[in-house]
Amino acid sequence: MVNLSLEDAIYLENLSAVKQILENEPNLIDSVNKDGIMMPFLAAKTGNLDLVKYVVEYSRASMNIYDSNHRGMLHYAAMSGNVPTCKYLVERVGLSIVEGDNNLITPYEIAYDNKYIELLEYFEEVVGCKFTDMYKNPIRTGFFPDPSIVRVDNDYYMVNSSFIYYPCIPISHSTDLVHWKVIGYAITNPEWAKVDELEGGRGYWAPDISYYKGKFYITATYRLNDDGTVYRKQIVVSSTKPEGPYSKPAIIDEDGIDPSIFNDDDGKRYMLLNRGARIFELNEDATKQISKASLLYYGDNKRAPEGPHLLKKDGYYYLFEAEGGTGPGHRITVSRSKELFGLYTPCPYNPIMRQTNESAIIQRCGHGKPVQTQNGDWYMVYLCGRKIGDGYSLLGRETALDPISWTADGWPIVNNLDGPSTLQKKPNLPETIWEEEYNDDFNESYLSTEWLFPRVPEMDGIELTNSFCRIKGSLYDLNSMKAKNILLRRQTAFRFSASTCLRLHDLLAGQNMGMTCYYDENTYLKFGIYKTEEKKARMVLKVEERIGDDYISYPDVNLDMTKQFLYLKIDTAYLKRTFYYSYDGEEYEKYLHLDNVYYLCDEGIKKGKRFTGAMLGLYAYAGEEKDEFGQDNRYYGEFDYFNYKPE
Repeated sequence: MVNLSLEDAIYLENLSAVKQILENEPNLIDSVNKDGIMMPFLAAKTGNLDLVKYVVEYSRASMNIYDSNHRGMLHYAAMSGNVPTCKYLVERVGLSIVEGDNNLITPYEIAYDNKYIELLEYFEEVVGCKFTDMYKNPIRTGFFPDPSIVRVDNDYYMVNSSFIYYPCIPISHSTDLVHWKVIGYAITNPEWAKVDELEGGRGYWAPDISYYKGKFYITATYRLNDDGTVYRKQIVVSSTKPEGPYSKPAIIDEDGIDPSIFNDDDGKRYMLLNRGARIFELNEDATKQISKASLLYYGDNKRAPEGPHLLKKDGYYYLFEAEGGTGPGHRITVSRSKELFGLYTPCPYNPIMRQTNESAIIQRCGHGKPVQTQNGDWYMVYLCGRKIGDGYSLLGRETALDPISWTADGWPIVNNLDGPSTLQKKPNLPETIWEEEYNDDFNESYLSTEWLFPRVPEMDGIELTNSFCRIKGSLYDLNSMKAKNILLRRQTAFRFSASTCLRLHDLLAGQNMGMTCYYDENTYLKFGIYKTEEKKARMVLKVEERIGDDYISYPDVNLDMTKQFLYLKIDTAYLKRTFYYSYDGEEYEKYLHLDNVYYLCDEGIKKGKRFTGAMLGLYAYAGEEKDEFGQDNRYYGEFDYFNYKPE
């Protein structure tokens, strides 16, 4: 026993040895093994109740500790399947069964995956819900920021910011509040989009969707570049169908961001804007401002109040606001008044939604809107973000969902003021699980609604012909706002594999085509075929990065141009990217590995407005339209499919 290390004593479940070691060297409880795991976690993983009790009650260990993957004591205890030990940690230490690690795995899920039946029964008793009857946040993963929601009968519709992406402002449909599908866009007419001259991060911000007298109304801020005297305008579109088509955008020349439309019981219609919650009246069809804006209430937190929404219930006007900035201090507050233009009293429970656990994976929660189900239950959709590594929100800002309960004194609180949930009971609604559109063989005559373009493509920029997607080579490279025909979809998972097959054909010097991992015109990488510009030009495989003003070009590989097709694959694990190629689609050869693509996110560099998220897809670059002899330099890159497999 004398020669045992603390780790060995824990593995052997030798409580006497553990006591002796810690009595002599109490700080050893905070030490880690060769895998970086702290001693309390090793003790919990044994499932030995006496050992865990000693660590909890007599050692110096804290119970708010986490490993590098944000797993706590209960995660490790759940791995043992021991019910008494888990029960002790839940009931006496107060640890949560539904707290998620960095991969959103909870102790409940560990018990479920390992088929620990008795432990599952105990967890189900505590939570009050079977694991299979729960959902995970975020409900919309990847670039789905600034959600707004409306229910019409038994259907739910949600809109999210699209910034400079076209089509503009996605509209999603759900019947159960958990599973969503993009069914259309608010602006699909290229002449109405007006995003071609806008920098990445500008465009359409924080839309709101509402329903009034048989029509859906969507309003959003149209954010211009910072090179004029007017930076922000509001737009309103309407349609009798949720998927559209929608009317030509009406312009409301009132400065501010985050508009929403409120329809009062007397038939009057209003628009709300920041800062705080300013309000003005609209005409019947919400196309004109007919009164001056006035401030209803600035906000409870008093910092960056925005995203105002009004709800009338039980004789009160409830005013919801996003406050605290869009970083770690982001939150949702509420105030209320008996009269629309009366004095608003802040909720004594504010903020009604905020993440207070700085080490949790789900962060910066705010910008929410309530919705009532047909069953009378209440929920809040809200913005959140998941950060990895040194604080990089690679997937962008996402959408989460949590229940609202009403206190005895008539205030709404979200998720019992416990902050964002990882695992939550499903709403009591008819479930509709949409088929995931991860893979596209381009066999249809139209593109899936999952595809987006940074700005408007050329009219003949994309052709779907003979089961190929043909992308016309852009006159401008991806670093230009004038770049065209870049076909992208959201990255929705931290780990994924993406692949494509392109037809090999000779290019002109300087031209290239292939796959891209894209954030904006300032930050992206390209992986594809290039024609070199040296004297004896070659067709090569290459990866190139753009990080702000810097370019990084990696050593190339000569291509076998006797082959007809080239298969490309990118495997991703968080900030890592590994690139492969093949000539037959079966045997792949590794080409390159990158350890840190930190720049594909909001925090990557400081240049321009960065509010979107990592994207991936296909591109083709042609350069000059004509060569010196007047010959056409434009070409079509041909892609047989694009597969995306999130893990």
